[in-house]
Amino acid sequence: QVQLVESGGGLVQAGGSLRLSCAVSGTTFSVIANAWYRQAPGKQRELVASLSDRGTTTYDDSAKGRFTISRDNAKNTVYLQMNSLKPEDTAVYYCNLRTKWSNSWGQGTQVTVSS
Repeated sequence: QVQLVESGGGLVQAGGSLRLSCAVSGTTFSVIANAWYRQAPGKQRELVASLSDRGTTTYDDSAKGRFTISRDNAKNTVYLQMNSLKPEDTAVYYCNLRTKWSNSWGQGTQVTVSS
């Protein structure tokens, strides 16, 4: 059973930075990708960034140049470094792990950016 636990969210002023962490525990085989999604009030959950098992990264246009997804395999942790935050980045951020056999989600961490 895979478990994902996010941390690092909080309240930050526009222009500030936050680093989200996603601790992965349990047995993981045939990983396809780690990813971060977000969901703002009244909106659908959207992909922010993904990191494939081969190290390929993809970003939503809104995140390009500001956010960086990375992975520390020794710590079984995935990060999302967010810089130059904007009020429109306010959302609950979810960690996702997709394998050949499953699609797992964390409980989410709130990020609030004040103007």
